[in-house]
Amino acid sequence: MSRAKTLSLVVALAATVAISLLATSAFATSSSTKSLRSLNQEIFIDVNRFRAAHGLTALTRSPALDRAARSHSLEMGRLGYFAHNSADGEAFWQRIERFYHYPNVGENLLWASPTVTAAQAMKLWIGSPPHLANLETAKWRNFGVSAVSVSLAGGVYDGQRVTIITTDFGAK
Repeated sequence: MSRAKTLSLVVALAATVAISLLATSAFATSSSTKSLRSLNQEIFIDVNRFRAAHGLTALTRSPALDRAARSHSLEMGRLGYFAHNSADGEAFWQRIERFYHYPNVGENLLWASPTVTAAQAMKLWIGSPPHLANLETAKWRNFGVSAVSVSLAGGVYDGQRVTIITTDFGAK
């Protein structure tokens, strides 16, 4: 093999490795970040603290709703959109129903800087009438939450590093 061909092959291989590493580092999930797991737990605690202050039943953490929330947070981060419906147009309640097999569900979403706290998330949701309504819905009994961090988030996130939070509420 000629020296020029060898050099071309090495450059192509180096470019492929660099692109692969960049793509891998551009997305971090809550399963790999202790602070995001803590944020999820703090949101759960703050939601129940809010509900108690308003005379409402405390919610129970639901692994099924956690999975539904995680799936949606990851999809929004990966595909660069922010909406209750899935990227393919599927209604949020249909998406949640794939994980949580009961018809009564609600959802709050948020995207913010990577330093967002549970208290800040609660303040934003309380300040939004539809999100506040979910927090105050008496029929909810179950709760799921997932915060994910996305570096160089595309689409609506405009290349920023963001934290995306999905909270799902349910009643059997």
